[in-house]
Amino acid sequence: MPGALPEGLPAPASGELPATALAELGRRPFGLYVHVPFCASRCGYCDFNTYTAAELGAEPGTSQDAYLAAVSSEVRLAARVLGPSRPPVATVFFGGGTPTLLAPDVLTGILAEVRTWFDLEPGCEVTTEANPESVTADSLAVLRDGGINRVSFGMQSIVPHVLRVLERRHSPGRAVDAVSWARQAGFSSVSLDLIYGTPGESVADWEESLRAAIAAAPDHVSAYSLIVEEGTRLGHRVSRGEMPAPDEDDLADKYTVADDLLAGAGYAWYEVSNWARPGHACRHNLGYWLSADWWGIGPGAHSHVGGVRWWNVRHPRDYAAALASRSPAAGRELLTAAERRTERVLLESRLSTGLPVGLLGAEARRALAGLRDDGLVDGADPVVLTRRGRLLADLVARDLT
Repeated sequence: MPGALPEGLPAPASGELPATALAELGRRPFGLYVHVPFCASRCGYCDFNTYTAAELGAEPGTSQDAYLAAVSSEVRLAARVLGPSRPPVATVFFGGGTPTLLAPDVLTGILAEVRTWFDLEPGCEVTTEANPESVTADSLAVLRDGGINRVSFGMQSIVPHVLRVLERRHSPGRAVDAVSWARQAGFSSVSLDLIYGTPGESVADWEESLRAAIAAAPDHVSAYSLIVEEGTRLGHRVSRGEMPAPDEDDLADKYTVADDLLAGAGYAWYEVSNWARPGHACRHNLGYWLSADWWGIGPGAHSHVGGVRWWNVRHPRDYAAALASRSPAAGRELLTAAERRTERVLLESRLSTGLPVGLLGAEARRALAGLRDDGLVDGADPVVLTRRGRLLADLVARDLT
């Protein structure tokens, strides 16, 4: 089943964490993720835990008011479980779904609730994702005044026929306008998300999207290759032969184009799919890649604290019902030292800061010589992916784990 949760171990109703996990709090940055599951429509490629109004209907517990009450309850639960020595929050990230489908004062109200129960570090990075059609100059000003200082717009493409295949509703130039509005509102960092490899997208189409994104002058650009997920409308169309699956050689060519154009415009890669101007790497996502601690709030959200990972029930109805009396966690797993080390290899190998050789076992260290000879990695310690290595990042990670 697409997007299904892992089984894991039973999660305690209290949400309680082992003392060993709590003892690690403060050793790494701590973040909060808030999942907003609402979307105006479902894009054909999307496999995220999102729901349209038509899908939710009028079931009890599925309204925005019920969601907001449940989120407030989970914020309090997190504060209680983490205890009085809980660390200050380094990053807050509103993801979705479409967080900006909530009224801007409602979204900033969630942030105010977080501030009630948690200290925020000075300079805390507070991000919201946004679909370009769901914001205006005025709404962005309210978000900025309410404490959100970073915004990430889902641009995906500037080319109309590509947007149609992806079933994106915004007009081609809307994301560019949104960047300008965010600048006027005073956001300290603005990001654009792009997707390449959509069926029917030419290299020239992709270059056009990249050049439009660069011309908008964001601080950060993410470029993700299209993944055709089973069970999505796009997945059904590809499986029926109505359109081709993404071609690996085409994806590699488009990644190379992106890296060339973005580097030439002053954006340095810091993770395989992410480029930023100096000082604008997404600190929240770096927390994921560096195995930091975070609490995920909302339906289907995942969390990690001190080697314990857990995930919430997916449906907003079940999420709201659970928080009436217990933790909304559906299951959890306790990672062994070996599993944590493997995860570090898988994730840190994707970063421009590189992978410390000390994380590698003897067999993986022996594999390094061959990876260097093949031009996939560079550096002695840490080991850093070359551009060719980034194109084959999964293969490199497999050889190192």
